[in-house]
Amino acid sequence: MDRVLIISSSPDMVSLVCENHPNLSDCVQIETLPAALQKHQQTPFDLIFADLEQFDIVSDKPLNNETILSFKKNNPVAKLILIAPRDAIRDTFHLIKAGVDDYVTHPVSKHELQLVLASCRDVVSHTLELDYLRDHFWKAEWLGIVRSRNPAMREVFEKIRAVAPTIATVLLLGETGTGKGLLARLTHWHSLRSDKPFIAVHCGAITETLIESELFGHEQGAFTGAIRKKLGKFEVARKGTIFLDEIGTIAPSVQIKLLQVLQDGTFSRVGGEETLHTDARIIFATNANLEMLVAEGHFRKDLYYRVKIFPIEIPPLKERIEDLPHLTEAFLQKLHQRYNKPISGLHPSVVEAFRTYGWPGNVRELENVLERAYILERSKMLMPQNFPADMVPYDGFGVNDRSMETLSLAEARQLVIEDFEKRYIRDLLARNKGRINISAQEARITPRQLNRLMNRYAIGKENFKE
Repeated sequence: MDRVLIISSSPDMVSLVCENHPNLSDCVQIETLPAALQKHQQTPFDLIFADLEQFDIVSDKPLNNETILSFKKNNPVAKLILIAPRDAIRDTFHLIKAGVDDYVTHPVSKHELQLVLASCRDVVSHTLELDYLRDHFWKAEWLGIVRSRNPAMREVFEKIRAVAPTIATVLLLGETGTGKGLLARLTHWHSLRSDKPFIAVHCGAITETLIESELFGHEQGAFTGAIRKKLGKFEVARKGTIFLDEIGTIAPSVQIKLLQVLQDGTFSRVGGEETLHTDARIIFATNANLEMLVAEGHFRKDLYYRVKIFPIEIPPLKERIEDLPHLTEAFLQKLHQRYNKPISGLHPSVVEAFRTYGWPGNVRELENVLERAYILERSKMLMPQNFPADMVPYDGFGVNDRSMETLSLAEARQLVIEDFEKRYIRDLLARNKGRINISAQEARITPRQLNRLMNRYAIGKENFKE
């Protein structure tokens, strides 16, 4: 616990902590709770002392709970310690139930402070040791994926860690783009059959007439176009794992055969009589409400209970915003390996816009917009103008913008030029209602040059037509 935040107006607490904290690197004092929370969100602290009077015990208990959770959200291992008068122990315990870790009585003695600091160090040590043991389970190439600061997502990884070595059927639930396919692979690669095939089938992308053949195979002549025998995915995935995505879309006839596979591991090819066996481990995924599909008669109830043996609910990105920096870094490293461009991070306004954006496309949307911006970017950081306007509002850069302080003169000059060119082209196309030839003639350049600039800045002429 190197960074300490003290939410109090008393100067004595600062000196007391500085004298008795053996690993102190920074100690900040702020007098109000809202300002302290804002500071903690910008640069999280490891240990937080707060006067009891900062909380309204009588009328504001729900808000107290939310505030405590906010401190934890920005640093899950942060310890929140109350500074409470001796006659307010009852109120102190109300806040401890809400998530406060410990308390010291006011006036704070040196001995009591040392005991609390020692206790916090022990708890953090045990937490880090447990995290190490968890990390030791994951294969090295997956360590960047499984780290999360979100409690719900950490629970997801804990469930995967528990179920991966087994042969239990897994059901991954979550919105489109939350990473169900990635988590299915994560489960396979940490199972006892990781050296065997991993076969993924997107059931929603295959027509109803072909899905049965895709899963179970067919014999020659089984239907028009079946010119030779074909092995199904369940045969190919023997001793390995088969991942069936969007399971809620499969037809009733296929549901019957799938139920048989889940019951005894047997099936037959389309047009065949031979009984085949598979020991493939099955992982299902869906963004649909299977219970509702059962109630509406679109999904078999007996199959539903076979599918839902070990369900794992994946939270959407908007509910795990604290993971944005980590996910962004992981994607940027991946993009650097693919494109090898000297881009080190995001512009501060992009970071702030990411925190407030709703992320309807979840992690997949984040990955896609980062790749697009990475391709367009010509400086050393991803700038606002390379992201969709509804995600990152952009009004251009002024010469007094503090973001310029991190750039060289050449980089700053290039940004201003690009900003001017984009504004000029948009105004030009708007005046001429998207007509390229007339716009190029007005700008005294060729239509080819204008098209090249429009492609560079992802400006479409259709946006300017009547």
